[in-house]
Amino acid sequence: MNEIKEVVVVVKWSGKEYPVDLTDQDTVEVLRHEIFRKTQVRPERQKLLNLKYKGKTAADNVKIGALELKSNFKLMMVGSKEADIEDACRLPEDVGEVVDDFDDAEEREESVENSAVYLAKVQRRVRDYKINELAPPREGKKLLVLDIDYTLFDHRSPAETGSQLMRPFLHTFLESAYVDYDIVIWSATSMRWIEEKMRLLGVSNNDTYKIMFYLDSNAMISVHVQERGVVDVKPLGVIWALYKQYNSSNTIMFDDIRRNFLMNPKSGLKIRPFRQAHLNRATDTELLKLAEYLRKIALHCKDFNLLNHRKWESYHPKKNS
Repeated sequence: MNEIKEVVVVVKWSGKEYPVDLTDQDTVEVLRHEIFRKTQVRPERQKLLNLKYKGKTAADNVKIGALELKSNFKLMMVGSKEADIEDACRLPEDVGEVVDDFDDAEEREESVENSAVYLAKVQRRVRDYKINELAPPREGKKLLVLDIDYTLFDHRSPAETGSQLMRPFLHTFLESAYVDYDIVIWSATSMRWIEEKMRLLGVSNNDTYKIMFYLDSNAMISVHVQERGVVDVKPLGVIWALYKQYNSSNTIMFDDIRRNFLMNPKSGLKIRPFRQAHLNRATDTELLKLAEYLRKIALHCKDFNLLNHRKWESYHPKKNS
């Protein structure tokens, strides 16, 4: 197998420079996706002026390695971000609401999970991403990783206060989970928005539980899926490499978008999205049911790899397990 090489492209746009980390196995399509994450200029709006392949503008399917770029190659870009899509750019997980969320993607998940290219990207995140630890890990605890939008919080419905958008029983759920699990919040938004939402919901300063740390969109990696192009996912390996007490046997992640589990399909539980908070606050009991599931598997399952989280509602502990 050929060694995967890291490539840094420096994008010059609007008077600023944006370093983009890639591998030689990534394509121009992946480069455009990473540029979008850095600049909020959508891929279809980007004009990459000096990116050439065989004398012509490099097509999206050309691999970065084939371009033979020098280290820290300066890429000139022209493109504008549109005011009317700025909010959507800030909340990229909403893109998942209009595409197939890979519900039948077990074979695809396996190929992504074991891809050397994507594992190399995970290692780059481990090396470069800086975690601000808010509370230390506790000995003997399992790990719970939680999304925010539509998982704990309805960020789209109209409301006068944050409590009106909070999923019912949120604090009860977190207090219960904290008995057996260290808790991490991972959202596909910026750190500023994560911190603001956690403050708004009263999570960041609660006395009955602690959040170990937050992860934002910069901790995610991009992967290419044949039917859907480039998507961002949440690789748990970023956490496992830095905190050796956690691994696939004792980690579970909740998210309303299944594609976020592509690197760790057996560790993900797709939660029912919490939308239209003003209509559903009185009837949504998802977090209470999930709190019970977390408690059962913490007590009765020594290896989470043996669980099928798609069937979490019908889980019954086996005797002497």
